[in-house]
Amino acid sequence: MSIIRPFRGIRPKKELASSIAALPYDVYSSGEARQIVRDNPLSFLKIDRAETLLPEGTDMYSAPVYETARDTLNVMIREGSFIQDDTDCYYIYALTMDGRTQTGLVGCASIDDYMSGVILRHENTLEAKEQDRIRHIDTCSAHTGPIFLTHRPNERLRQITDRIKMQKAVYDFTSEDNIRHQVWKIDSPEDIENISHIYAQTPHLYIADGHHRAASAVKVGLVRRDADPEFSGAEEYNFFLSVLFPSDELQIYGYDRVVTDKNGYTFASFLDKIKDGFDVTHIGIGPCRPAHKGEFGIYSDGTWYMAKAHSRLLSDDPVRGLDVSILQEHILAPILGIHDPKTDPRIRFVGEIKGSAALEQAADASGGIAFSMHPTSMEELLRISDSGRLMPPKSTWFDPKLRSGLFIHQF
Repeated sequence: MSIIRPFRGIRPKKELASSIAALPYDVYSSGEARQIVRDNPLSFLKIDRAETLLPEGTDMYSAPVYETARDTLNVMIREGSFIQDDTDCYYIYALTMDGRTQTGLVGCASIDDYMSGVILRHENTLEAKEQDRIRHIDTCSAHTGPIFLTHRPNERLRQITDRIKMQKAVYDFTSEDNIRHQVWKIDSPEDIENISHIYAQTPHLYIADGHHRAASAVKVGLVRRDADPEFSGAEEYNFFLSVLFPSDELQIYGYDRVVTDKNGYTFASFLDKIKDGFDVTHIGIGPCRPAHKGEFGIYSDGTWYMAKAHSRLLSDDPVRGLDVSILQEHILAPILGIHDPKTDPRIRFVGEIKGSAALEQAADASGGIAFSMHPTSMEELLRISDSGRLMPPKSTWFDPKLRSGLFIHQF
């Protein structure tokens, strides 16, 4: 069963929340992050990506970067840009995009639940990316970016959050990408006890997004345990910052692919090559977005085609049956030579939310081929996680993204 507990959140002063809140650290290149911090000196990116405060050319993984993040956070707390609640609280975090609202519960999840498999993941992590966040979390002694968790819907929990959402929000602002962010504080002992009890009866939680942050938080917690032989398990480092959403409120978007060359084929000969396994239809001018599972938009040389997989390529296996697996197994690997999409520099990944024009531009710039994908479903994600298996890299794109800086868990 799942252990979720409240915490004394460090959060922005109300009038600064919209300026401080920032997209996750890994959404931006270093140059993009620097520009954002120049334009908005309060942006939380100056803590999540503290190289933005140091001279250009600074190694973003060097010790001064993490020390600058810690010092900047402490200064902002000391000067009052951030406040801390006096008691342990839960928080509600609602995000509204294009008229659709997803409502999450902000609390702290257990590193023991992660290690024991109560918290399930659906993708592997890269050691290099883990090491960056390990050093950031450990140096700051704080979790600054929440892990995006999901669970199957619970009506009792929804009734609690719906009731509290009728109150005035602590924060209510619309970010520059037209996402509305609303936050409510839950400090009633009765509500806190009921929420904790509901999660204690929840058999599994699932990582939707933030696999590297979760793995890093767990490893920092284990290091702290090793340094504290009398640890009780109740210390704050045993828990990591999370936002938990019911799965029926989430939407997964397609995670598109661009291969930066044609692996020696012309576009015409490539299309002929895939006809053994796909029905290929000329579309012409885009956009071209698959409407059904087993369909793929394919673009190159200014023209879109739609490819529909033959039934023999489909599979009841939860992983091999994913569209990203079908594309990888029958086109990317055998024809275009992309055998390890996690490490091959010839493949790029583009979220559906960025639009077909972004795919066309990437393919045109490189002379390669773009593939638009039908989204992985939430049920596929849950089924694969339940089976203890992993998805191929970049199988899911969640939007809207959680903002960093609205909640900080210090330990």
